[in-house]
Formats: sequence, C-alpha cells, structure tokens
Amino acid sequence: MLPDLVIAAERVFDGEEFHRNCSVVVRSGRISDVTSVTSPAVRQIRLPAGAILAPGFVDVQVNGGGGILLNDDPSAAAIARIAAAHRDVGGTTALLPTLISDTRPAIQAAIDAVSAAIAAGVPGILGIHLEGPLLSPQRPGIHDPERLTQLMPGDIELLTSLGDRGITLVTLAPEVVPPGTVAALVARGARVSAGHTADDGSAIREALEEGLTGFTHLFNAMSQLGPRASGAVGVAFTDDRAFAGIIADGHHVGDASLKVARRMMGTARLLLVTDAMPPVGERDACPTFTLFGQTIYREGDRLASANGTLAGSALTMAKAVRHMTTHGGASLAEALTMGSLTPACFLQLDAQIGRAVPAHAADLVALDSELNVLGTCIRGDWVSSGWSPHP
Repeated sequence: MLPDLVIAAERVFDGEEFHRNCSVVVRSGRISDVTSVTSPAVRQIRLPAGAILAPGFVDVQVNGGGGILLNDDPSAAAIARIAAAHRDVGGTTALLPTLISDTRPAIQAAIDAVSAAIAAGVPGILGIHLEGPLLSPQRPGIHDPERLTQLMPGDIELLTSLGDRGITLVTLAPEVVPPGTVAALVARGARVSAGHTADDGSAIREALEEGLTGFTHLFNAMSQLGPRASGAVGVAFTDDRAFAGIIADGHHVGDASLKVARRMMGTARLLLVTDAMPPVGERDACPTFTLFGQTIYREGDRLASANGTLAGSALTMAKAVRHMTTHGGASLAEALTMGSLTPACFLQLDAQIGRAVPAHAADLVALDSELNVLGTCIRGDWVSSGWSPHP
C-alpha cells in the first residue's frame, strides 16, 4: 500500500538537527520514514528551493486568535477558529487554549468547551491552560484584579476537571495558595507553572518540591533576580527541574534579556510562547479590541491598554522563531527546537510530537527561507498557507 503523503524538502529538521534533501513519509497520520530515497505516494509535495520542513510548533499559551478571545467565547467552534488562525499564519500544529483569570463559572465553561473541541476532533487541541485566577494582586499584569481570588473549597477539583480528556496547565502564584496546593493539582494530573508572582523565591522553591515544573512568560509579571533574593527569574535560571516560556516579540522581553535567558536555561528548558490575543490571524484587522471592559490598542505587533500595560501579543510562533534567530542569539536549529521539541518535553508529549522522526505524529510545518509559513500537517492532513504545491 502506498504511503498517504510524502513531503520532500532541501532541509528537514528532525527536532534537533538538520538533514539535507530528504523526504518525510506519512502513513495513517504518523511519520513512517525520513529518507533520501524517492518513493511513490498517494500524494506527493515537493517544497520550493530553500524551504524547511520541521516539527509543527507547539504553543502552550494561546488566549485567542482569528478575532476571538477564549474568555469571550468559550465554545468548541471558537476554539476551532483560534486553532485554525494559529495554524495558518504561525505554523502552530498543537496548542493549549488559554483562559485569562476569570470567574469560576467561566473556568468551567472554558473547560467544557475544550473537552467538546477535543471530542469533536478539532485539530491540534491538546487541553487547556488556566492562567489564574490564583495570582498575586501585586503582579496582575493585564489580568482584571477583581477576578483574582484565593483558593476556595472545590477549586482543585474545578481546575482539574478536564481529567484525562486532555492536558491541564495551571499558572498560579505559589505565595498566594496554601502549602500542598501544587501537590494536590499535580496528583490530579495537572501541570503547574509559576506566574504573576511577587514571591522572593522561597514559596516557588517549595512549589518545585511539590511538583511545579514551569514558569509562565519569563520576566513578565514576576519578581526579578536581585542581589540577595533570587525572585522568580533567579529560580527559573538556576533550577534545572523547571521549564520557562518566553515571549520573543521585541516588546515583552528585551533582546539582551532574551540572550541571557537562552544562555542560562538553554534550549532544553526555554520554550517559545505567543501569549496571543484575538488579532492573530484576524481577517479584518482592527486596531482595538476589548478585554474585561478595557480597550486594548494595537500598534504594529504591540498590544497594550491605555496606560501602557502590555496585553498579550499579536505574535505567531513563526515570528517568535525568527526573532530568536535575529535578536535572541539563537541558531535556527535552537530556535526551531524552542518552538517544538522543548514545549513538547514540557508537556511530556515528546514521545508523540515535537520531532520529525518515525513513529511520531505527522505534525509538521513547512517554512520558506525567511521563516514564513508555506503549509502545515496535523496528523498527516496537509493545509497550504498562501503557497500551492501544484502551481
């Protein structure tokens, strides 16, 4: 029986290194071979000269896209539109729709929507990221302070109610929750990150002992490294158990800090995220949108409230990879790894996604020499993005 799909490229990145003039062979939604031998297939695609075929990007922090914010429209249809927008313009083939701090009924509605999207087979939906509401009022960022809360009875069960239907990532400030909270979340299958925290480092270290494994948007809305107190940034740099997401858009983190983070954490622990908002992939781009009653203004790729507080981003994963190569001191291989394999490892999915090797899911992105998205595969389903393999 012929393979379902063969994609040939001058450069194939397998998640860690490049291979020249290879083809990725896909059968039943999985990669069956990466080979230099040409073979017939049901469908064959040859990428243009200079193009790169790489593992599809994995984004663990996606608030919105395609004109939609998850908080405003917690539905399977909205999630499908968000995912499609990030796939088309950013090369993202797997993501966690992210709910910004909201009420408990809103949390339940978002979890139900993600569950429905997964059940409906919406491509690329891995689970949910609940960013808050257990955050520090001292570091709210753009989150609505009125929606921040203390841990209440039943919250552990609520936050983890997606269960084994998908991944749950919870961002919280370790200093605002009782001891044992992180351990209880982890025991129920959640992954936990520290974010929007003013902690000097002590509560974060205790949380790491309980199973915390990540830091949400490194440098932003968190305590910084100081001469005596390590802060969240210092703990992230020095504790090898933890990963950290970083927003490489030129607005959230300065270029020098990007380089420092890469040197301190390496590509094995530092992963790219977009923290994306509705403008990403929006067909009728609007210079403003509303977030919890606040008007958010867009200037280029910068999103901020009237007082200048950053409000997520208009970033795509492809742009983040490009920025890391041009301003963050990363090689192309390092930046691609930070966009695919590293987040897959953080989610403990690296045996399934994040690599272009046999037995892994055929989740792939095709990029031109300028790192613009030519097309994507999710489980072997090829979708072109402004380029046709059959001119």
